[in-house]
Amino acid sequence: MSPPSTATLFSYSLALLFLLLSFSTPTNASNITLILAKYPQFSTFNHYLTATHLASQINRRQTITVLALDNTAMSSLLSRHFSLYTLKNVLSLHILVDYFGAKKLHRISKGSTLTSTMFQATGSASGTSGYVNITNLKGGKVGFGAEDNEGKLDATFVKSIKEIPYNISIIQISHPLDSTEAEAPTAAPSELNLTDIMSKQGCKAFAGLLQASGADETFNQNIDAGLTVFCPTDKVVSDFMPKYRNLTAPKKKSLLLYHGIPVYMNMQMLKTNTGTMNTLATDGANKFDFTVDNNQEVVSLDTTVVTAKITGIVKDEEPLMVLKINKVLLPKEMYKPVEPASGPSADAPADSTPADDQTLDHDGVGGLGDRRMGMVMVVLSLCIGMLLI
Repeated sequence: MSPPSTATLFSYSLALLFLLLSFSTPTNASNITLILAKYPQFSTFNHYLTATHLASQINRRQTITVLALDNTAMSSLLSRHFSLYTLKNVLSLHILVDYFGAKKLHRISKGSTLTSTMFQATGSASGTSGYVNITNLKGGKVGFGAEDNEGKLDATFVKSIKEIPYNISIIQISHPLDSTEAEAPTAAPSELNLTDIMSKQGCKAFAGLLQASGADETFNQNIDAGLTVFCPTDKVVSDFMPKYRNLTAPKKKSLLLYHGIPVYMNMQMLKTNTGTMNTLATDGANKFDFTVDNNQEVVSLDTTVVTAKITGIVKDEEPLMVLKINKVLLPKEMYKPVEPASGPSADAPADSTPADDQTLDHDGVGGLGDRRMGMVMVVLSLCIGMLLI
């Protein structure tokens, strides 16, 4: 048999290259509604994920575990007659922002772990009440319980329904998880107060500045259309107060408005839509914008005066996103930009990053794209070498 021609080798190599490229970019095409639609025993659970808008929030995330309840378990939950908004909090406690397949559940380090949930990101969960305890029990069982439920494990693992490592895992648990905070009466979204939300999650000082300056009115007016707020934590604001007091009232308001963008952007959006962002302080020629950068899963905001890192999530419930940052954002319209060779600006507040128990989203594919791209480059080199023989 004669060896293949150069043209044939090129065709095979090109086809292989395109095949590898098709696998080099991770995608999040999972649709929780369509997946659960194949299982009639979860129809009630599926319906309420849609009714509470949790389904769309699940679909936007790249790493998620859904603790699904069958129709019998949902009946016991619905018999408590929660409002739809309270039910959303309860169901969001059943959505873990990490990946747990069946194998991982049975191989938990030290036999027990705490993991964050979407309820923790609603702004209604104080302390660790938005966390779920997962514990390996005797006989190969795995127990689940809300952290604010006195250590009780209300449910056990039943079976895996669907796993797409490390994107989405849907597992059935035996009973709903009980949580005093999740089950507390919840106001409708239009009645929620932004400053109250921030005050409960380590941003009380910043919330107070918004109210004192009147800037909170502008923030509240933008919630319905979409709003993302970057709030410096209490320690950061406290360190900055001597400089803040020296500002005029208009400059104080501009500085505060600089911490909001008039569009909803969750962490995944910020990771993939980096670039210049207009803020609530933007006014004609006064741009008052900053740049969003993403470096190895750390999202930072660069104003040219300071660079602040996002350290936690206060609330993630479309159309409102509130994120903690480790510095006060200083606009170049009010402060002198840092020269590249001059080091940190004298105007910049101390880089004080407080301890933070908030858990950020993880897309579970760290380094995977780089490794696959490396494979592509190796194959491409081989293809070129074959053509040159």
